[in-house]
Amino acid sequence: MFTHSSEYGEGGAVGSEARLRSVDLARLAGVSTQQIRNYEESGVLPSAPRTESGYRVFEEVHRQALLAFRALMKGYGPVTATPVMRRVHRGDVPGALALVDAAHAALHEERVALRAADEALRALAGTEPAASSRPALRIGEVAGLLGVRTSALRVWEAAGLLTPRRERGTGYRLFDPADVRDARLVHTLRSSHYLFDRIRPVLDGLRREGSSEALRVALVARGEALTARTWAMLEGAGALHAYLGSVTAGGHTGGSAGGHAGDPAADSAGGPAGD
Repeated sequence: MFTHSSEYGEGGAVGSEARLRSVDLARLAGVSTQQIRNYEESGVLPSAPRTESGYRVFEEVHRQALLAFRALMKGYGPVTATPVMRRVHRGDVPGALALVDAAHAALHEERVALRAADEALRALAGTEPAASSRPALRIGEVAGLLGVRTSALRVWEAAGLLTPRRERGTGYRLFDPADVRDARLVHTLRSSHYLFDRIRPVLDGLRREGSSEALRVALVARGEALTARTWAMLEGAGALHAYLGSVTAGGHTGGSAGGHAGDPAADSAGGPAGD
């Protein structure tokens, strides 16, 4: 893993301590050497010093940064992991942590939505509509069935939560069994103070899956995926914490966020093979 500076070629000596090459980091992460260069240029890795011949010289701090970034990627994805590392290397640790907080908040919102869906499905247990089980109901009948005002059903329809058909000739709203089921679901969630924006995905999922049982299976799978992501986020946060402790102690958090205007042409994609 570690390479002595003498391996960087003529003019490449930058000191007697161990150094790393792009290829060493590439093998560690399972990516190309060009990707390592891209990471350094974009600020995902700290700015690397150069030898007289233009080779990048990576050190232990770069290895730690790469491991932290790869761990963050697994849990938070590149959209969050990349700016987190950039902010760290600009010296903006509070800004980096704010991005981590936002990702956890978004995950919490997904869990709340899942809980809403589960609560709705429990309320719907045993009320799955059967084909042609009864004639369509008018809005007053549905309101009486649920114990709500007809105005509430109209508001829910205007919000796109209900889609009753209209009777030909009269224009009266007609609620088929599936529409009554949807109205019951909306009423249950509104009673639990859920907002329309939280109710809409539950209805969409129920209509998409075709039945409450199919939606329940989908929700279980989604819950398992969120749990796996939470574990990955915890691992990533732990790696970031360890890296922050290391770079803060070593004074490596500041510096360029990426890009080296004075990079020699030899350090581009077709640069020296030893970089």
